[in-house]
Amino acid sequence: MEAAAVPARLRVGFVGAGRMAEAIAQGLIRAGKVEAKQVLASAPTDRNLCHFRALGCQTTHSNQEVLQSCSLVIFATKPQVLPAVLKEVAPVVTAEHVLVSVAAGVSLSTLEELLPPNTRVLRVSPNLPCIVQEGAMVMARGHHAGSEEAKLLRNLLEACGQCEEVPEAYVDIHTGLSGSGVAFVCTFSEALAEGAIKMGMPSALAHRIAAQTLLGTAKLLQQEGQHPAQLRTDVLTPAGTTIYGLHALEQGGLRAATMSAVEAATCRAKELSRK
Repeated sequence: MEAAAVPARLRVGFVGAGRMAEAIAQGLIRAGKVEAKQVLASAPTDRNLCHFRALGCQTTHSNQEVLQSCSLVIFATKPQVLPAVLKEVAPVVTAEHVLVSVAAGVSLSTLEELLPPNTRVLRVSPNLPCIVQEGAMVMARGHHAGSEEAKLLRNLLEACGQCEEVPEAYVDIHTGLSGSGVAFVCTFSEALAEGAIKMGMPSALAHRIAAQTLLGTAKLLQQEGQHPAQLRTDVLTPAGTTIYGLHALEQGGLRAATMSAVEAATCRAKELSRK
């Protein structure tokens, strides 16, 4: 997608200045999508705002000021705080605004209820690797957000990794697969390294090699466009080392445990959405 899809003087606001907001801002600035001085972030204290100032962004303690200065505003507060924040800014929301929530478990219908009628709202589910511009994100549109808003947001967020538009029903599944999935993959990486440590490899070396093995495998899957089963078969040789290891994984129930982990995390996300 062409960078021209981003208006030249677009001002981007952040309400909430935690780690995810900082990661998104950093991605946008590094990729040249927006200038740092065109970004305004608000938070109740200076604790997180100092990170935005270090990037060259403007900061404030007033949420309403962000809405009054920026047409695209990303709400990155904690989910339990978001309803009160939306009620506070609702009086200054106009038809010009495009509002984006990255708060987990807050539905588009809840966002739309708390804002003036016809407000253009989108919901984004990011994950932690956005911090290194390798995020896996999905976005869903509210009733009044059109394809132009979706295109603009997607173009901006691609500075932080991959971003795909999906029906809202997939957002909780994405939380289980990719939000929580980062922790599942870390657990697997740790276990891989510990197997090597058990066999006599120094810890730091084992962890470096395990992380690089995950990175390399992910790149192969993306670039070759193959199903993981095909790539796995390419590594297998009859009576070789890999099939012995895979048999041990099957005995340990790795596949079922992983599927259950994604299911449990998704169900919890759905439960939190209902509250």
